[in-house]
Amino acid sequence: MVKFSGYSLISSFTPFHSVILKKQRRFSALDLYSNNSTKSRRTLSVFANKHQLRNIKTHTEMGVEQYRPPLFSVAPMMDWTDNHYRTVARIISKHAWLYTEMLAAETIVHQQGDLDRFLAFSPEQHPIVLQIGGNNLDNIAKATRLANSYGYDEINLNCGCPSPKVAGHGCFGVRLMLDPKFVGEAMSVIAANTDVPVSVKCRIGLDDHDSYNELCDFIYKVSSLSPTKHFIIHSRKALLNGISPADNRRIPPLKYEYYYALLRDFPDLRFTINGGINCVDEVNAALREGAHGVMVGRAAYNYLWNTLAHVDTAIYGAPSSGLTRRQVLEQYQVYGDAVLGTYGNSRPNIRDLIKPLFGFFYSEPGNNLWKRKADAAFQMKNITTVKSFFEETLVAIPDAVLDSHAAELPSGRKDLFANVRGLLPPPYETREQEVVVYA
Repeated sequence: MVKFSGYSLISSFTPFHSVILKKQRRFSALDLYSNNSTKSRRTLSVFANKHQLRNIKTHTEMGVEQYRPPLFSVAPMMDWTDNHYRTVARIISKHAWLYTEMLAAETIVHQQGDLDRFLAFSPEQHPIVLQIGGNNLDNIAKATRLANSYGYDEINLNCGCPSPKVAGHGCFGVRLMLDPKFVGEAMSVIAANTDVPVSVKCRIGLDDHDSYNELCDFIYKVSSLSPTKHFIIHSRKALLNGISPADNRRIPPLKYEYYYALLRDFPDLRFTINGGINCVDEVNAALREGAHGVMVGRAAYNYLWNTLAHVDTAIYGAPSSGLTRRQVLEQYQVYGDAVLGTYGNSRPNIRDLIKPLFGFFYSEPGNNLWKRKADAAFQMKNITTVKSFFEETLVAIPDAVLDSHAAELPSGRKDLFANVRGLLPPPYETREQEVVVYA
């Protein structure tokens, strides 16, 4: 039986990786989502009631609480993977694992009077992972406790963000990779304050600290000092010399061989690969090569339909939902008009709610005209609802596009993992060091 971050796979992988997760105990923690749990589960207080949102379907049977494994997940992206994006993403894919934007622990602690705005989500979004960032153990502990009642399925610590605001002035994100002892302590603190699995998202190194052995030292120390058994590995190092986050996703070379070497050298841990994987075909290539899971970032946002519409069938082997783009938008409209303006100060507004859809018609006839109409509609005083926005703009999209199902699976690069096994670095040998193993 293969364990994955507090879950056990009920069956072995099939050609479509069609397996189900069954939640189990993690150390002395309570059953993660027992039917008899007395832990309250908040839902977004500003959301519409169940009747209003009844058309937003989900694979999760509340009470049964069984999910497919995180073979495919959408990366946490600041200003992108908000509630609105996650809502439309879940309408399209019932099995993809969704991550929040990174939330600083300090933000959670200092916004206790407005936590719903930052932490609440609809139950349809399960399975969902909260990513937090920070470098203060007390605040990390408090933030974890405050998040508990919202019912996230996993809590992840950001050790990979290279943004100057985070890794520079904030002294967390990827800079934490220089202090694995602190990360181990932070993960122990998180685990001590929650009953759900914990994980770390990191790079393969930063600046001149980019050898495979240094990466292994980080993984070894963190997993030895804490109950962390799941690491999401962005297969590039980070450069903290002032380049932009966008350049940090482009300039450092991808080293997938480091990721696959971790699978060899840490067989008791679970690793998700991230970085440079841009379509479902490439996700399946990584899984065929032995990856435990794959995380996709901007491709899941910029090519929303072309990516997520294939996840359930091509990765999980689930039956197609049969949804068309028009039906997705009809369901999203119900959500959008229910939450419009409910955060206060007229937020979220129409622009906020439409932002996740700008990749929805990527490469389709009418896409550019629709975007121009959208820009104009944002300025119109009579466009006060998502419904009226769609009525004004969707005339640009041919019915054949709106009413079509997911097209053939787009082809990916055939050489993405070519000879990766022949490039593996030498096996890691644990250095002599004092590490108190977590028990």
